[in-house]
Amino acid sequence: MAPGRAVRDRASREDTQVTASLEQSTMRKVARRLVPFMCLLYILAFIIRINVGFASLTMGKDLGLTAQMLGTGAGVFFLSYFLAEVPSNLLLHKFGARRWIARVMVSMGLVSMAFVFVQGPSSLYLMRLLLGVAEAGLFPGLIFYIILWFPRQWRGRVTAAFVAAIPVSSFIAGPISGALLQLDGVAGLAGWKWMFVLEALPALAIGLATLRYLTSTPEEADWLSREERDWLVGRLRSEQTATAQGHGLREVFAALVSWQVLRLALIYFGLTTGLYGIELWMPLIIKGFGFGTFAVGMVSAIPYLVALVAMALWARHVDRSSDRFGNVAWPCAVAFCGLVAAGVLHDRAGLVVAFLSVAIAGVMSARPPFWGLPTEFLEGRKAAAGIAAINSIGNLGGFTGPYLIGWAKEATGSFTLGLMLSAATLLASVVFTLSLRRAGRLRGQPA
Repeated sequence: MAPGRAVRDRASREDTQVTASLEQSTMRKVARRLVPFMCLLYILAFIIRINVGFASLTMGKDLGLTAQMLGTGAGVFFLSYFLAEVPSNLLLHKFGARRWIARVMVSMGLVSMAFVFVQGPSSLYLMRLLLGVAEAGLFPGLIFYIILWFPRQWRGRVTAAFVAAIPVSSFIAGPISGALLQLDGVAGLAGWKWMFVLEALPALAIGLATLRYLTSTPEEADWLSREERDWLVGRLRSEQTATAQGHGLREVFAALVSWQVLRLALIYFGLTTGLYGIELWMPLIIKGFGFGTFAVGMVSAIPYLVALVAMALWARHVDRSSDRFGNVAWPCAVAFCGLVAAGVLHDRAGLVVAFLSVAIAGVMSARPPFWGLPTEFLEGRKAAAGIAAINSIGNLGGFTGPYLIGWAKEATGSFTLGLMLSAATLLASVVFTLSLRRAGRLRGQPA
């Protein structure tokens, strides 16, 4: 080999090593600063979203609410959430993540505190609708925020770490909510009112902290060195296509109604129907076996501990697998089997908790690889709108799941039918996921 070529090859290898080292140091710094904070934001928001399930342990009796009223109250949150989701995420794209996410957290905290004024079904429905408007845009906004900060090869692991906040929040919510319900009568307030107020305070605090802590874009990151910032900005720009820089409204709305986006929304609809059907009714399902209020909170934490372990194990498999759609379909199938088994064995407390744990583990494990799918073909404003559309349409399952189970409980006196109906939506998620895989193969794309 000629001396000049050897020198050039050695210099090229050294440049590659320097770039790789810069990438590792930059992304470690970005991940350490942003990911824990994003997880904390969503943990606090998710606790506020689902705490009505624990409040129903005593609020229903205090206010004379039937099972169907409680199910409707839990579910109507997702109707206003659906309507406000896309506009909220487009406003985030316009005003910046820092200010908009702070707005979401503060408004959620204020609305949650106002639940102390609930006096019956109408006021419960109103407050849950307002809560849906307040929270709209947070989850897809944070997913979009990941796109703004992390190159493609990093997004899967970061999304998995962030989505893990969901079972963590549910694991925390049970014992905390169960304990706060024990404050019944303190200062003349019912325990469920104390729960709504005290669980809102951290959201208010973190919302105000967001204004000082969060950075909207890498260009504004003064906590990175100039070299790190330039590398990150350049890398992210190199991954964007020319058309992603300026999608017009016509292109954005065309993406929203594409069959691919709609199928993704239907998959997520099945996931959320299964998840929230369990999330919001599990406290009452467990209480039906004779457990006290605090014990219900503790037992309710078990399925989420199982889900955390399952998510970690499945994430390791996903990292080694190239079957993007199978990584979503298999956990959905496991969740379907878990819900069916819980419905069939509805009178055996230990088995019901065990199979609900299987169902939640399946649903939770499917979510991180699922959110890796939209970013494969959506960029720029299309990504902001498309992710919000998938999330908002899919989250209509958050209304469907609690409502179906509440209706079935009222009609049959049992949770069995409702669990079976929720299971059917998870089976549909499997079908639509496999449909997307087949469409990808027909186009000659890797599945």
